[in-house]
Amino acid sequence: MSLTNECFQSVRHEGTPEGTIEEIGGVPCYVSTPAEDYPKDKVVLFLTDVFGLAQNNKLVADDFARNGFKTIVPDYLESDPIPPFDQHATLGFNREAWMARHGPAQLRPILDKVIAALKADGVTRIGTTGYCLGARYSFDLAFENITHVTIVSHPSRLEISDLEKYAEVSKAPLLINSCETDNPFPPEKQAAADKILGDKFAPGYKRTYADGCSHGFAVRADVSDPKVKAGKEAAFKASVEWFQKYL
Repeated sequence: MSLTNECFQSVRHEGTPEGTIEEIGGVPCYVSTPAEDYPKDKVVLFLTDVFGLAQNNKLVADDFARNGFKTIVPDYLESDPIPPFDQHATLGFNREAWMARHGPAQLRPILDKVIAALKADGVTRIGTTGYCLGARYSFDLAFENITHVTIVSHPSRLEISDLEKYAEVSKAPLLINSCETDNPFPPEKQAAADKILGDKFAPGYKRTYADGCSHGFAVRADVSDPKVKAGKEAAFKASVEWFQKYL
């Protein structure tokens, strides 16, 4: 499935990012490091939506760091994020051309460089948290058991066959943060995930559900809506607890 209009919509959140831009394996990355002591052999690899190193993504990465996880956000879109949806017509934005520039052939080698550099630096356990587009690469890395824990939130570009493959080949515990209104990951896929993985997947499986929330809720929705804010916070809490348990 391709990306849908919901994948290109975002509300900017307030705050000041606290991380730094560093090169890892020659790739610019936003790096958020815990203020207190933390295990140097573990990192969270934050795989963004189509907005790349946007403020919202940086702020969530900082929140993971506050909870004790060094968090790496690779600029796998190579400083070419999509503009907000309401600017597409004005800018003459060509979605198909953008997607052609940012497919697996372009993005995956960038992630491989970052992962190789992290391993060379002594990292032995990697957890991914993938949002929308990032979920595709979280699954691909887990298929090869390169990563050790997987979280995806309002995933896109995942089919039921991907869920079946995950159950067959991956050893990484999987958390899915899902929501009520989500064209890329609708109720039928949510139910399929539960049926395929459920209590059958030995490494560990859980799916959260945010009532009253829509695609993008975990990182870029309108948090002035109390229900959406609660859904975002619950998904983040579940993600931290998943990493605490398995990473």
